Amino acid sequence: MMTRTFALTTLCLALLATTTRAQDMMRGLDLTSPAMVSAEMSRQEVEAMLAKASAGAPADLTGKRLSGLDLSGLDLTDAILRAARLNKTKLAGARLDGAILDQAWLLDADLTGASLKRANLFASQMARARLDGADLTGARIAADLSGASLVGASIADAHLGADMRNQSMGLMRAVLRSANLARLNARNADLSRVDLEFASLTGADLTGASLRNAQLGGADLTGATVIDTDFEGADLTSARLIAPIGLDRAKNFDKAKNGERLIKQ
Repeated sequence: MMTRTFALTTLCLALLATTTRAQDMMRGLDLTSPAMVSAEMSRQEVEAMLAKASAGAPADLTGKRLSGLDLSGLDLTDAILRAARLNKTKLAGARLDGAILDQAWLLDADLTGASLKRANLFASQMARARLDGADLTGARIAADLSGASLVGASIADAHLGADMRNQSMGLMRAVLRSANLARLNARNADLSRVDLEFASLTGADLTGASLRNAQLGGADLTGATVIDTDFEGADLTSARLIAPIGLDRAKNFDKAKNGERLIKQ
């Protein structure tokens, strides 16, 4: 038990330390090692743990190796999955409302249609994860979602931006570089300083969202709704802004960077 606790603590400290290097927690790690691709529990064992959980004592799966399991449809509300490894795990339709997924590994995970309302995803690794139709309303997301798919998903009222009052570990914010965010519901979401370079935001609803100082280079906002969207300081280099809805009602569009390099047709 002592050895396991020490190993988990060492892993968490290593992951946190690496956040100072642009949230790149994969540098030097062997992603094909058993620790990253195997499971130490079965679905039945996870279900048994969930059955014993209560509102006051949620299931604690901290640091568990659960990669490759089929956990589709499970109710993991408020579960603690801090530093858990869920690479290529199937969580389609699962309920993760209020779950703690800080520093969790979800590379190539399938969260299609999952509910992650008010979930915490701090320093989580979610490259290429599938979250099509997922509901992340009100979630706190400072995760690497490079190449992820969130088609038709919701991040309404979610916080993905950097809190500049608390950046002791470096710039912690969501990274959505090259992500597919078509038809994303981002109403009133905080996307300040978020990396959205080369992301597809076609048909996305950005009503009331903050894109202050966001990186939008090469992003595709064709047909996006930008009513009351705050563009102050956003970098629009080579971004596509074709047929946007409500551009005349956007905020601080004249204060965006490199607006002259927009692609408008």
